[in-house]
This record gives sequence, structure tokens and C-alpha cells, in this order.
Amino acid sequence: MTSAGVRATARIAATADGRGGTALPVLDGEGPLALRRTRAAGSEARVMLVGAMSGPLGGDHFTVEANAHEGARLHVGSAAATIALPGQAKGPARYDVRLTVADDAELHWLPEQLISACDSELQVRTRAELAAGARLVLREEQVLGRAGEAPGRLTSRLTVRRAGRSLLDQELACGPGAPGGWDGPAVLGGHRAVGQLVVVRPEFVHEMPRAALLGEFAALTPLAGPAVLVTAVAPDARHLRRVLDEAVRALG
Repeated sequence: MTSAGVRATARIAATADGRGGTALPVLDGEGPLALRRTRAAGSEARVMLVGAMSGPLGGDHFTVEANAHEGARLHVGSAAATIALPGQAKGPARYDVRLTVADDAELHWLPEQLISACDSELQVRTRAELAAGARLVLREEQVLGRAGEAPGRLTSRLTVRRAGRSLLDQELACGPGAPGGWDGPAVLGGHRAVGQLVVVRPEFVHEMPRAALLGEFAALTPLAGPAVLVTAVAPDARHLRRVLDEAVRALG
């Protein structure tokens, strides 16, 4: 690795194949970001993101771009958790996710957890641009430290726009050097796993799910558009996944 860190980009493009299925004309990963098409049912195409090396390390910059064109059905997951680690290069690591979903297209972005290891510093930016008739299921899960370990510094920003208007724009900073209060009762309350689930569906224009508590440490909030946000904290990754999976089932 050079002193500037590793630069790597993975690109996915999904299109309707004209036979009721989804084709993947672009499936291109480089360096530590490998992409594999996996078996799927119905009209959906499934892609797995496979980490080909450790990271991101300090100074690295990874980018994943996924584009679901009109009529496509795309599901993107990852083979394992992503672990942010300290590195020899100066400066924080960066991980950018750019999602684009066209009219009558659907994208499920469901990677495994992101773990912020001790002494690491990572900036994550996820941006989703949706057409008016797009559908999206997006899950993010962050775990602060491995078992018995203090967390690194993690800054995560999530932006979702539909038809050129913002549905959601939020940022969370945790770990050493983050603004005071991040571990207090108004934010994580001592928990070490935090996640959010965004579901966007045109049908919500006519029947929006109501705001609700989902157990003791999770809440469903309608957004200003045909979308809902589920936010949850938990003591560990296993409990967090269970809460978010239950939310997905409840939303159909």
C-alpha cells in the first residue's frame, strides 16, 4: 500500500432484460472490492460484495456505485462484515456508497455490519437518488468496536433524495474525538450497535405506516414523502439485526 492508501471502486448496473428478469451489463470491482452474481429467484438479480483484502485502513478510499435502471430489480449484499482498521497512511479512511434507482425499479441495499475497530478512523457517506416511481430498501448497521474492544472514530452520513427533493439527510459521529454526548442517553445510551432502515415505496403515498415504537430501543418514523425510517440501538450486532429484520417483515 502506498502512503496515500488504496483507491478502489466497484460498479453495478442493473437493467430489465426484456424477458421479465434483470440483467447486469456492468459488474466491475477492483482491488479489495470484488463483486459476484449469486442465484436469485423471479425477476431479481442478486450481487454479493466480497472483500478481497483487509480494510478500509487509514488513508484508503473505497467507493461502491449501484444503478438500477427502469424495470430492474436489484439486491446487493455482502459476504461478511466490513472492518475499519488503523493503517500506516495518515488521515481517515473513506467509504462512499452511491445508489441510483429509476422509475419502476427496485433496489435492496442490505450489506453486513460495519465494525469500527479500536484506533481506526472512518468516514462513511451513503447517497441514494431515487426517481418518483422508485422503490428502495436500505439497511445500515454500525458496531462500535470488536468484542471487548474500545471503538474507533466513525462518522456516518446518510442522504436519500426522491425526485430531486430530500427525504432524509442525517449524520452520526461516534468514538474518540466525536462531539460530546454521542454515548449519552439522547444518542446511543451506552449501546455499541446502531442501525437504520429506510424503506421507500410509492404505495406509501396512499397509506403511510404510522409512527411507532418497535420495542424498547427502536422507532419507526414516517418521512416527508412515501418513505419511513426505522432507527435502532442494541447491545450487539445480533440483537440489532433481529430488530431490523422484524421491521422489514412488519413493513411487508
